[in-house]
Amino acid sequence: MKLSYFVEDLPLKHTFTIAHQSRDIQDTLIVKLEDDGIVGLGESTTNPFYGMTVENMSASLDKIRDLVETGEWDTPEHLWELGRNNFIENPFAQCALDMAAWDLFTKKKGKKLYEYLDLNPINIPTTNFTIGIDTVPKMVAKMKEVHWPIYKIKLGTSDDLAIVRELRKHTDAVFRIDANCAWTAEQAIEYSKELQKLGVEFMEQPLGKDDLEGMKEVFIHSKLPVIADESCIVESDVKKCHGLFHGINVKLVKAGGITPGLRMIHEAKSLGMKTMVGCMTESSIGITAIAHIAPLLDYVDMDGAMLLAKDPARGVIITPEKATFPEGNGIGASLV
Repeated sequence: MKLSYFVEDLPLKHTFTIAHQSRDIQDTLIVKLEDDGIVGLGESTTNPFYGMTVENMSASLDKIRDLVETGEWDTPEHLWELGRNNFIENPFAQCALDMAAWDLFTKKKGKKLYEYLDLNPINIPTTNFTIGIDTVPKMVAKMKEVHWPIYKIKLGTSDDLAIVRELRKHTDAVFRIDANCAWTAEQAIEYSKELQKLGVEFMEQPLGKDDLEGMKEVFIHSKLPVIADESCIVESDVKKCHGLFHGINVKLVKAGGITPGLRMIHEAKSLGMKTMVGCMTESSIGITAIAHIAPLLDYVDMDGAMLLAKDPARGVIITPEKATFPEGNGIGASLV
């Protein structure tokens, strides 16, 4: 077995701005696992907010190369456990490897990933399409550029309610709000009253990830459901979010891959919480992986590849009505 990786620059169609960063190009690390002529692909984007760089992801993969290439693992879950100690500081790198392992493993099984997991793609919820922070005219233009039934609106400005009011004038689509930790508890509770009237479905991560007391108040008094993102990174966070959030948004790259992501989803469901998987502006490799597990979810945010000016891969084709998977087994994404 051979482990290799390389970097791709993903140019965005528009500058993408959220409460704590802006970017025009997203770097991503693509991992390849090759065995007996079969190739598995995985991916993880870099992220300065979490300190994840091409250099430290590459170093983490190099540390585990011998363990991977000996092939002394029989399932992706087995490899994930073997590599856990090597990736404690770098779950992003572990995600890319885990995704490639799932792609390779299910190809060898002669099944698509969703088939192996006994999931039905008919049950995939419609993804939202994300509108990053910008001037209101530019945000409106982005909505008109991509007509979609659900928009996730990034907020975290001094005029958040005014932005949503103006956007509402231009569409009847469902809105989801993501403040990326930018609000106080008082703001979130007050904003929820107006946002409910404006057709917002839920608020994602309104407060800082460690503001647990504030989230107790928001959970009790908000007029809208609240979904955890930055507060729910790894498996141990799911239980902590119970009673503070109505649901969780699992990011595979932050969790460490498909393997722990599936466990997080099942645990949240067992606690009666809503489940969502979100993306980090990955190419069609990472987005297609998300689509395979999407039948498990109440909500999904897998529009990353749709935000790119150039995609280095081919994979799932997403419309408001359905997700169409590429031919072939495994995750099925391929490099252009």
